[in-house]
Amino acid sequence: MKRRDFLHTVTAGAAALVLPSTVLAQKKAPVAAAPSAAYVLKGTDVLGKAINLQDYAGKACLISFFTAECIPCTNDLRLMREFYGANKARNYVNIGVNMDANRDALVEYVELLKKTIPVAQHFPIAWRNAKGHSDNFGAMSSQPTHFVLDKEHKLVLRRNGIFKAADWDDLWTNLD
Repeated sequence: MKRRDFLHTVTAGAAALVLPSTVLAQKKAPVAAAPSAAYVLKGTDVLGKAINLQDYAGKACLISFFTAECIPCTNDLRLMREFYGANKARNYVNIGVNMDANRDALVEYVELLKKTIPVAQHFPIAWRNAKGHSDNFGAMSSQPTHFVLDKEHKLVLRRNGIFKAADWDDLWTNLD
């Protein structure tokens, strides 16, 4: 992701939130049935630190699948970083899972984040194509795709596409 595009995304975030009423009136996507086994997400973040969803047992989780070049993805992640910074002390964690084919796009994105956002808003970001990464969240039909898991890591919501206003309520009610 080019620095200019990233900065455009950050400053244009508010404009992206102004959605036509037809989009806001859409119903939530149906929640997919949870897999028979518990959700699994294991790997490493871009700095080499291990990520394991089970390490966050007892915490509500927002798992976001995205690509670095996706403008709606980066807008959603900006809002999620702000939410995370304000709520991480409330038994809550964000985990980003990047789906770029090329790891360099993710590394550039993370380097920009380090320079432009407060440390309190940093959360783990894994690369789905990394050797040793495994998860059972299935195929992603749109970008971004978000999963809200309750404290027992049961599926509360799967959102294909941008997070909606009511999705924040679903996430909020699963904290504490």
